[in-house]
Amino acid sequence: MLKTAQKKDEDYEMLKKMIHRKLDFNSDQYKDSHFKRRIDVRLRATNVRSYKEYVKILQNDNSEYPKLMETLTVNVTNFFRNPEVYEIVENEVLPAIIKSKNSGLRSIRIWSAGCSIGVEAYSIAMLLDYLLGRRLSEYNIKITGTDIDKESLLKAQKGVYSDAEMKDVRPAFLKKYFTKEDGNYIISEELKKITQFKKQDLISGPKMSGFDAVFCRNVTIYFQKELQEQLYMDFYNALGKDGFFVMGKTETLIGPSKDLFKPYNSKERIYQK
Repeated sequence: MLKTAQKKDEDYEMLKKMIHRKLDFNSDQYKDSHFKRRIDVRLRATNVRSYKEYVKILQNDNSEYPKLMETLTVNVTNFFRNPEVYEIVENEVLPAIIKSKNSGLRSIRIWSAGCSIGVEAYSIAMLLDYLLGRRLSEYNIKITGTDIDKESLLKAQKGVYSDAEMKDVRPAFLKKYFTKEDGNYIISEELKKITQFKKQDLISGPKMSGFDAVFCRNVTIYFQKELQEQLYMDFYNALGKDGFFVMGKTETLIGPSKDLFKPYNSKERIYQK
């Protein structure tokens, strides 16, 4: 029995190494329980019962890799997810950032970390455009979305969405910021101009800095505790003076960052440097 468990662990480690090598996806940063649940989805889909059998599939069928990557990075997401959070962002966070830019260089930089298909970045872009109106051109705005999944980033860059992602978009925004074509919704070029998307591994990628706000929601829950602590410090360091950090409703600050961030709205998990 012990040998069987040991062999299973060896097969699992081999699978992780293959995924890292072929997909540049570092599974060590995730909790084993979460990672194994995602892997099990592909085991069931390919009708195999062990990691060893699944390794053989990967060795013999390159078309399995994109399906695996999609499963590992899948994110249920839509525009303005958790509207109560965006209400605070619209009425308090973004106005505070705008107000702080009333003199000198009017540059606003916002980071959507783990941006998936871009709906968070575009949601923030809509709110900034709405709040600034005709004054938008007076500001140098750049909203940066980063993710590890190339397919999600491609979708974000294209800005084409289905009904499923649109459920919390207010009618006025739907009319102003989207055009409908072949049953899909296409984001406006005006919003694309102030957003950019790029691949980045939050753990091993280059560190970023100079942001007025960092949004990282429902991403760190999948990471091990030590990596969560590291990430929260990275986000703290990525912010400028008085910058805002918005995290997921089920996430909690841990480690040194807990004493460095000050609560802005604890209920909605919004903090300030």
